[in-house]
Amino acid sequence: MYAVIKTGGKQYRVAKDEVLEVERLPGEAGSSLQLEEVLLVSGDDGVTIGTPTVAGAVVSAEVVEQTRGKKITVFKKKRRKHYRRTLGHRQDLTRIRITDIAIGG
Repeated sequence: MYAVIKTGGKQYRVAKDEVLEVERLPGEAGSSLQLEEVLLVSGDDGVTIGTPTVAGAVVSAEVVEQTRGKKITVFKKKRRKHYRRTLGHRQDLTRIRITDIAIGG
């Protein structure tokens, strides 16, 4: 059984006991959370596609840790104008483990 969820503006295909990194979600390590934006659920009885979400479907997850991504460098330049800007960015991430995929209703 798998599901497609939407969180942080991105879509992820998840299955039970899978660990993935998503953009920052609230919660401490060890706490549980519910992801309710489920776009598709595939199970023994076939595939259920939401319009836009599957009604009553919930993906339960456990927060493994709060972390940060690797640093990226943003560099802007305009030629012949002596304009240069360097900027760094590290995205806040949450590592979660999928514990259950439930279809309600």
